[in-house]
Amino acid sequence: MKVAFHGHAVVSVVTHDGTKLLFDPFITGHEQCDLNLSKVEVDVILVTHAHADHLGDTIELAKRTGAHVISTVEIVSYLSSQGLNNVHGMQPGGAHNFPFGRIKFTPAIHGSSITLENGKPYELGLAAGILLTADNQTVYHLGDTALYSDMQLIGNREAIDLAFVPIGDNFTMGLEDAILATEWLQAKRVVPIHYNTFPLIEQDPYAFINRLPEGVGYVPKLGEFFEL
Repeated sequence: MKVAFHGHAVVSVVTHDGTKLLFDPFITGHEQCDLNLSKVEVDVILVTHAHADHLGDTIELAKRTGAHVISTVEIVSYLSSQGLNNVHGMQPGGAHNFPFGRIKFTPAIHGSSITLENGKPYELGLAAGILLTADNQTVYHLGDTALYSDMQLIGNREAIDLAFVPIGDNFTMGLEDAILATEWLQAKRVVPIHYNTFPLIEQDPYAFINRLPEGVGYVPKLGEFFEL
């Protein structure tokens, strides 16, 4: 399995059989992101929640590529209303086996809404984290979340090879809570996400990984794939 981080919460995974997965495709308006929306090729889009910096370019990307979109029931219902038919709805706590691997949704303490044309928010269910198990390895994208004690349960039940953990504070966990979350999850490797995209979430990722056990924390170069 190959993995790449593209800034904010955008993550690519390519499985051994060549399936291309993309988490939270926030590309347009995301200056740090190295991806070109018109050139991205993807088979599966995974969306943790409906905020614009995570749902992002899902609709345009899925329409162009025909990608299978997996998210919560409320989000995929909304996407269906926007013309997407290749969708699969799930909820926190649920798991499903797909041809490329197993997906399980976990709780995330966060909102999940879009902003309508009149400026009002429209709620789209619960935010979530996503566990992807493929090629006998497990990647955990926590999405946007606060620290919560059931992360200990997730860490005890799942053998997590790589976790993408938000550190930006204000909207998600900050450094202190992210460090404790990493301890509870027992992930072999951890990549910080959701930081430095805009001033309110400015953080030093090395201040985070330097406080983790040696060899656990990793700050990859944007867009460069690494082997898991």
